[in-house]
Amino acid sequence: SLLTITIVLATTASALGQKSATSTPTPLASLLAEASRNNSEIKTANDAWRAAEQVPRQVSTLPGPTFTYQNMSVGSPRPFAGYTTNNFAYIGIGASQELPYPGKLRLRGEVAKRAADVKQADLDATMDSVADAVKVDYIRLAYLQKTLGILRENEKVLDQLIDDATAHYGVGQGSLADVLQAQVERTKILREITTNHEEMGDIEADLKGLLHRDQDSSDIVAEPLVENPLRLTSAELLRLVRKNNPQIQVDSSTVRKQNAALASARRDGKPDFGLAYMWQQNDRKYPDYYMFTLNIHLHRRRRFHAKVAEAAEMLAQSKEELDSHLQEQLAQVQRGYVKVTNDEELLREYREGLIPQSIAAYRSTLSSYASNRDVMTHVLLYFVNVLDMKLDEAQVLADHEIVLAHLETLTGATLR
Repeated sequence: SLLTITIVLATTASALGQKSATSTPTPLASLLAEASRNNSEIKTANDAWRAAEQVPRQVSTLPGPTFTYQNMSVGSPRPFAGYTTNNFAYIGIGASQELPYPGKLRLRGEVAKRAADVKQADLDATMDSVADAVKVDYIRLAYLQKTLGILRENEKVLDQLIDDATAHYGVGQGSLADVLQAQVERTKILREITTNHEEMGDIEADLKGLLHRDQDSSDIVAEPLVENPLRLTSAELLRLVRKNNPQIQVDSSTVRKQNAALASARRDGKPDFGLAYMWQQNDRKYPDYYMFTLNIHLHRRRRFHAKVAEAAEMLAQSKEELDSHLQEQLAQVQRGYVKVTNDEELLREYREGLIPQSIAAYRSTLSSYASNRDVMTHVLLYFVNVLDMKLDEAQVLADHEIVLAHLETLTGATLR
């Protein structure tokens, strides 16, 4: 009937939109702040950094002094034996101090400080990694909410088509096959809705884990998925990688630490010293003794050269890892830039060409069917085509936003 056609056409337009969430959406910024406060990985990395910050003061401080008490007995192992009869018996009190070669403690402290800087860079990289995971889950959740709305609205459209096909069949203007085929398409949509719910449950569980929320807490609702065009050029993104990339910051800190370790290893070949002083008291009829000792600790050159060579090789390894990771990150950014720009072109083609054309073809076929000039099979064909186009557009949009999120992590820039 004409009324059915009108309802179907109107519903088709609404089917192309996104279902509004029944709950209040949570902004992404709020979830990112929550993750930075509560995520277990971030807390672990923060504890490791704070612990490493306590090391420089330990290794750059002089060793503790040693205090000595002696009792020298003569003629018997009993304490104070011979103290009044022999001038070899005495009571001694002394102190000693180890003195590393000048500059050794400072360089060891520098190595420890650089090691703490590496831990801080690890913390920053962990925070960026967790933020990236939260962004990806949030975008996927928004995508599933969008597609769920599309599927449910199209389910309503198919219900109208089934009713219309049944009415046509009842008056001898259609076939039972038309009704059955429409029911098959509706069952396919139900299958997609079930799959959608399953994927949404997986993402909710993962996202709650990142936020350290109870798994039985309320589900998270994302804000509507929208396109964020990329404003930066490829050259600008590549420059930001060298400056802000988390992995590059970790590797750069490691290189500085190994530089300090090499300088410390070279200084460790210098001799260390030890100072000791002791006062030995005899009976009053004998003179006291005063002893001053200077110790010089020499290091074996073979061991020293091996230690320096090890530090030099570790430095070379750190530099190679820095260069390797830099090339890898630059390649990822370039691939992401190409993906984002191509996705933006695809989204434009969907919005301006493919989807409007598919909708026009569907409406034309539906009008022909209403006037008995076409069959339900063709209506369903064009209906499924419109549905696929909308789902494909949503997938491209989600891919676009996910790649943008990765680019934010790689470059440290705000792109969304």
